[in-house]
Amino acid sequence: MATDLDYILYIHEQAGLGDELSHRKMFGEYALYLRGRVIAFVCDNQVFLKPNAPARQLLGDVTEGPPYPGAKLYWVIDEVLDDAELLRRVLLVTAEALPLPPPKKSKATSSKKPRKSIKKKSGVRKSKTAGS
Repeated sequence: MATDLDYILYIHEQAGLGDELSHRKMFGEYALYLRGRVIAFVCDNQVFLKPNAPARQLLGDVTEGPPYPGAKLYWVIDEVLDDAELLRRVLLVTAEALPLPPPKKSKATSSKKPRKSIKKKSGVRKSKTAGS
């Protein structure tokens, strides 16, 4: 079952972080971004927070689960959604605890060598005519 967009909008509303909190659809599910960092996944209408020490202090005991089959364990924080202030604090400390993703290389600064173009010879041959 894929996550409903209404559920994502509810998370945004509860967090009260405005444009700082964003989401991106991925394979029918969503990733939540805060200040350029992926902080959580929302799969099957459940919020899976990336584990981190500051959030652990705020949350205490947490339920763990994989957001999708074969994934590592994340914290399922659905019960936190009803407490808007706690949700906001948990998301903020998680964003601060996680490193920024490495910058993407632009095509101009890529380390790949440019491909050499190969000129193809045309298949038309000039024939020698008598008397030339």
